[in-house]
Amino acid sequence: MSSSNSSATGNTSKLPPVPLLDVNRGNWEIRDEVREAISKVVDSGRFLHGPDVEKLEQRIAEICQTKHAISCASGSDALLLALMALELEPDDEIIVPSFTFFATASCVWRLGCKIVFADIDPKTYNVTEATIAAVTTPKTRAIIPVHLFGQCAQIDRICRFAAERNIVVIEDAAQAIGAAYHGRAAGCWGDVGCLSFYPTKNLGSMGDGGMMTTNDTKMAERLKLYANHGMQPRYYHQVVGINSRLDTIQAAVLNVKMDHLASYTQKRRDNATKYFEMFSGAGLAEELGMPYRDPAAYHVWNQFSLRVQGGRRDALRQHLQSQQIGCEIYYPVPLHRQQCFASLGYAEGSLPETERATREILHIPIYPEMTAMEQERVVAGVTSFYREGYYRKAA
Repeated sequence: MSSSNSSATGNTSKLPPVPLLDVNRGNWEIRDEVREAISKVVDSGRFLHGPDVEKLEQRIAEICQTKHAISCASGSDALLLALMALELEPDDEIIVPSFTFFATASCVWRLGCKIVFADIDPKTYNVTEATIAAVTTPKTRAIIPVHLFGQCAQIDRICRFAAERNIVVIEDAAQAIGAAYHGRAAGCWGDVGCLSFYPTKNLGSMGDGGMMTTNDTKMAERLKLYANHGMQPRYYHQVVGINSRLDTIQAAVLNVKMDHLASYTQKRRDNATKYFEMFSGAGLAEELGMPYRDPAAYHVWNQFSLRVQGGRRDALRQHLQSQQIGCEIYYPVPLHRQQCFASLGYAEGSLPETERATREILHIPIYPEMTAMEQERVVAGVTSFYREGYYRKAA
């Protein structure tokens, strides 16, 4: 670490940047496999509903430990379709976290139902049984817990709470493919699981793509129906659905990447372990808020979250960026404080743990292809911020 420390505190302009995520680097390693898979699709002419789509659905069902997996155009569509299949009423309430990506809540808004935001656990950043119970009413129809940053929420307790009240659980596992809780896969606990294959995800396509998982055969049929214009048989429409298909080329790419998913996941987990060791060795494990690891969770580390207290988060971000070290804030504005949801009436301070997280969280690189030297530079950059007083200078 000595050479990295001197680089981080001295002239870093000659060093290559450390990206937050390098999608091209990961794709380059499998480019020949991907090209071959795409060529086969091109030659077949089956750009929709091709055999690669069915193959991917079977493989996702297997990894998620479910009977069914239904492909769709995106993770956002997966959430929307899961709610559409419930045939909700306008006064139905859907509980979602505010500390999540926009799609978790926008799907509720689009269907004209009432969004009810729940606060989060300050350690895992996930909603809990207690935070959900605090906002549950007789009008609650569904709960959408998010397995944020690759770590499952306490989904066993949430599902038990919901089952006792006849409330549907839709798992937002967009960041958590391959994750598990008490040995059971993310996406198999609730009534429906929703996955995203956006390029930055642990299993990322070369475009958009999504998947829904379920153990309920009737639900699977309804999800397929709503994803295909509500049409069954052809030109006969039972319900008003949408057009949401995963094209065969994306499925072919994802099937190639599925062969490497276990390796990608293990590399992310290894990088996380190294971060814990390196920050501890730098004497920052207590001063710097490290991610909490639920003992019951198999964490797949879509993100590595630092908790920067004392109003120093933005200064640390600026410090790292000045050294060309990638970092990002997920998420800078909680959903309940977004302008588009102002009519819901959530005042500042209404979800205190959510709001505190948005002020303090910062994410650093953890992608599978990052090198040991790059990881050393990240740790050295953070260490120099604390040990050399950069945060005082920034203030």
